[in-house]
Amino acid sequence: MTAPEDLAPSAIYRHPSDSLFGRVLPRLLHAPHWARLRRALSRRWPMPMLASDVRDVVYVSWWVDVRYAPPPPPGHHYVVHEGRTPYTLSYRHGHFGPRAAGPLRALMPSPRQSNWRWYLRRDDAAQGTPVVLFDRNVMDQLAFVAGARAFSDAMQPHLSTRFEHGLRADGGGHTLIEGGQGSAPGLHLQWRAAEGLAADAWIAAFGGRDALLRFLTCQDEAIARTCDQRWASTRIDLPVDIDLLRPLQLQGELHCPRLQAMGVDLAEGLALRLPSVPFRVVSERLL
Repeated sequence: MTAPEDLAPSAIYRHPSDSLFGRVLPRLLHAPHWARLRRALSRRWPMPMLASDVRDVVYVSWWVDVRYAPPPPPGHHYVVHEGRTPYTLSYRHGHFGPRAAGPLRALMPSPRQSNWRWYLRRDDAAQGTPVVLFDRNVMDQLAFVAGARAFSDAMQPHLSTRFEHGLRADGGGHTLIEGGQGSAPGLHLQWRAAEGLAADAWIAAFGGRDALLRFLTCQDEAIARTCDQRWASTRIDLPVDIDLLRPLQLQGELHCPRLQAMGVDLAEGLALRLPSVPFRVVSERLL
C-alpha cells in the first residue's frame, strides 16, 4: 500500500474543461499574493457569518482502514476502532449567503454540495464532539466554488460537471457526481427507505445508538488542508436533532473510485437521512 496522501495537493482546483477560461481560472484562484492579502485583511476584519437552510441531507458512512487516512493536523488524532476509522459523505443545499441579509437570503441560490470527511479528536479530549477533517468538497455552481476558494481557506470546493441529488416521497433516491476533466471526485449512490437502523457493529463501536448518531452528524468544527500546506479551521453551528434521522438502505449500482481504491465495499455503508437543519458558518482561522 502506498503512503497516506497529503491533502494539500488534492485541494488544488482543476477546472472541468480545458478551455482558455478553464486554464486561467485555477491560476487566479491559487494566486499566492491574493491569499496573503486576504489573510492579512481577515485578521482585521473577520469573515461575516454565513447561513443556509439546509435540507435533504443524506449521510453515508463507511469504515476505512486507518492506514489510508492522511496525516492529521497537529494536536489531533483519528477515531479508530479495530484498525479502521469512519469516513462519511454528506450532502446538503440551501439558500447560502450572509446571515445579515435576513429575508433577502431567500433570493440567493441553493447550490448542491457534498462534503467528504474523516473524523478526529483533539489530543486533549478523549470524548466529546468530534472534529471533521475535510477530504473532498464538491459544489455544482461555479460562483460558489470560485467565491469560496477566493475568500476562504477552510472551504476549497471542486466544481462538478453533473450533480444530481434527488429524494423521492417514498424515501428512496440517488446522488450522482461527475467531474469531467476537473478535480471533482466521481460518485453514484442509490438508496431506499429502511425500516430500522441495521448497524449493530457501528452501535457497538460507539456504545449505543444515540452516541453513534451524534458522532456521525453533530459537529462544531471542521479542519481543512490548504493548497499551500497550511491548516484552516472553521467553527460551525449545526444543531442536528438526532430524533429526526431516518435510516436508509444502499442498493443498486454504487460507484466511488475514491473509496473503492481504499478497499471499501460501498454496499456496507451506513446511510441516514435528515430532512432539514439550519446551518451557520461562525468563524474561520488558520491553525
